[in-house]
Amino acid sequence: MTTAVDPFRALADPTRRRMLDLLAERGDLTVGELSAEFPELVASGISKHLMALRAAGLVVAEKDGRHQRYRVDGAGFRRAFGPWVARYEAYWAESLDRLRALAETDDESQRRRDSQS
Repeated sequence: MTTAVDPFRALADPTRRRMLDLLAERGDLTVGELSAEFPELVASGISKHLMALRAAGLVVAEKDGRHQRYRVDGAGFRRAFGPWVARYEAYWAESLDRLRALAETDDESQRRRDSQS
């Protein structure tokens, strides 16, 4: 059983963030497939980074023959970061409301210009 790791600490490492980016872009990958993207690391180094991401609940692994395939765990991200992000939702909602108002103003201005032509 792995010990839970602070997800913010897990993401503090740029190599782990890059691994998550690759998993998000390409779907599930093996250690060998990830190793091709990190020539400066040996496979055991890749595995250690993946273990930290798994312990933080950000990736999951499934057995595929002799290999493990890793993928981003969306539910794990929600559990890890959802409560923290929710604190700031009001700021996003306010910004999105302002953006919507600007877009609607621009749309109305364009309709008026079009009707005048």
